[in-house]
Amino acid sequence: MRVVQLLTAAAAAFATAATLAAPAVAQADQGRPIQVRRDHSDVRVPFLVKRAGEAVVDLNAAAPGTDWAVKGGESAVVSVYVDNRYATDLVVSGDQRLPRQLALGSVRQGPHVLRLRFAGDRSAAVSTSVLLDRVKVTTYAPGSAEYLALRYAPIVYGRNLSELGTPYQNATTDTPLIAWHEVGPGSAPGRTKLTYSVVWSNEDGGTNTPALMARWGRTTDIEWVYAVEVDERGNRVAGSDTYQAANHQTLQFAGTYEGDHAQLETCTNNNNMCDKVTDPMRFFLSALQTRPAAEAREYMMDTNSWTYQIMSKEMIREGKIEAASGTTPATPEVSDQRNYLYAVLKKTTDRANTGSSWVGVSLGVRLKSGATVYLSNHVEPTWSIQRDDPAATTVELPPGTTADDIQEITANRVVVGTDNGAVVHVTGIKRGFFLGQDYLPQPSFLTWNGDVTVDAGTPSAVIWRR
Repeated sequence: MRVVQLLTAAAAAFATAATLAAPAVAQADQGRPIQVRRDHSDVRVPFLVKRAGEAVVDLNAAAPGTDWAVKGGESAVVSVYVDNRYATDLVVSGDQRLPRQLALGSVRQGPHVLRLRFAGDRSAAVSTSVLLDRVKVTTYAPGSAEYLALRYAPIVYGRNLSELGTPYQNATTDTPLIAWHEVGPGSAPGRTKLTYSVVWSNEDGGTNTPALMARWGRTTDIEWVYAVEVDERGNRVAGSDTYQAANHQTLQFAGTYEGDHAQLETCTNNNNMCDKVTDPMRFFLSALQTRPAAEAREYMMDTNSWTYQIMSKEMIREGKIEAASGTTPATPEVSDQRNYLYAVLKKTTDRANTGSSWVGVSLGVRLKSGATVYLSNHVEPTWSIQRDDPAATTVELPPGTTADDIQEITANRVVVGTDNGAVVHVTGIKRGFFLGQDYLPQPSFLTWNGDVTVDAGTPSAVIWRR
């Protein structure tokens, strides 16, 4: 049995001192990567908790010989235990070490062991090991905002739909990548509402891939999964918790809890939840991150840039990328995702904009090399941007296009159904970037603030020009 010492003697002695308000942190030797190997004993990592609370583990992870873009070689999986309690699975892909943060649940004061097991039954046959470094366990004690967010974060079990593969299918498709929480007012004075969301690497059902790129600016799936209200003392308000069920219904949670953590399961091909758990894979992603109110949900991907790489590789492996040619920008099918401008648009519509008839906006890009305007919606009205929140979209451009090739960007009013006469004020572009050769976002080169109006009389306007 391999044991990796997490705390130095000095740190252990310090941990026995007076209780501190700050989070308790234990960190492994950064110069000694941990290797979790197939058909070998579990790796045990001791850590000491100075103050009881909710724990998370930060680490970098790589799985040599795997590649999310290669069928049959997608990933290796490490099952993580705290002492003998199963906490979470970690799906790892590729040689490059990627930063991950996982929840460990409630831990008492005192010594513990982080146990790491190579899960051969849910790993690609070609995978032999997972390398971990910069392992750090942090505990948040009651009374902190972090503790409250972690205390009620849900545990999401995997998906085992028979038509989509084995019970371990989230090791190869639609894998949960990151989670976060948002805080808002509850339904009565003194209450606070916590809402938890997850980013999956893709969705095997639901919105088709070209529409995802046009309407949402990515091919990942982003969904809220669970919400709960707490009182002024931070205790759950009985009967207040809900989850996003099949067909995007909001249902009252009637399942089981592990401590204060609701247990849910991904049970549709577009990653909606059930409150009955049967799947063997378990994902307890840290929900410490939060989304600023003025940002699109894709902001969470931007701040975890490796998610774009996993997103793109899944499209390649699933054969959803059209063959390269000189005409790819003119077809709606998704081409190499490095061909797209990834932008976030700010706009407001002057009236209710729902139902079968509505007015949306597409972004248009004209290059220095010609008069063609490339549209985000590929001339499909229903792929336009309907929502008024900061909204992500993409514009497909000829292969090899760079930021310097762009001459101007336009906002274009698009009518779906009957024109309701809505006037749209376009007020900003928050970011614009391309993916690099490694499918990671390059630095944003595009921001703009103003107020440009598009209406029935002026349906198109330039909002940015070089």
